[in-house]
Amino acid sequence: MADNETPENDTPQKPVQPPQITNRIVAQYVRDMSFENILAQKGISGDATPDIQARVDVEARKRGGDDQFEVITKLNITSKTKEKGETLFVLEVDYAGVFQVSGVPDEQMGPYLMIECPRLVFPYIRKLVADLTREGGFQSLNLEQFDYVALYRAKLAAQMEAQKKAQENQPVN
Repeated sequence: MADNETPENDTPQKPVQPPQITNRIVAQYVRDMSFENILAQKGISGDATPDIQARVDVEARKRGGDDQFEVITKLNITSKTKEKGETLFVLEVDYAGVFQVSGVPDEQMGPYLMIECPRLVFPYIRKLVADLTREGGFQSLNLEQFDYVALYRAKLAAQMEAQKKAQENQPVN
């Protein structure tokens, strides 16, 4: 057979298509919320220029339905005066979303749930926080988008460090 001829039984190969990823928000809701207006309780006066500290954590778990997962974004926001460090308010919110996710390979499901799902509900969390702070008597707090990739990496590193310490502390038989 010549170099430029192709065998008769060769059929053009279709490129392998990765599975189509689908992600649908089934529900979203506030699981827990607390807003403490310390300024009003203690009557703090003077310069109340705030220094805002925000901590965020994400948890994910499988739910009963097929391909359903609950992803919870936990926020802890503290506002203190810049001058004296007195607490103005404390806001804690656990905001959950139930997601129907399919087409994500098993080894990538953890990062997908911990990064992509919180990004989808973040605009609703931002609005909730802005409304709560405004209704609490403060200027609306407009949160910037969190770096969920960095948060996931930090959580993964902490888990690996904990596993390493646990292995080091196990007695040798």
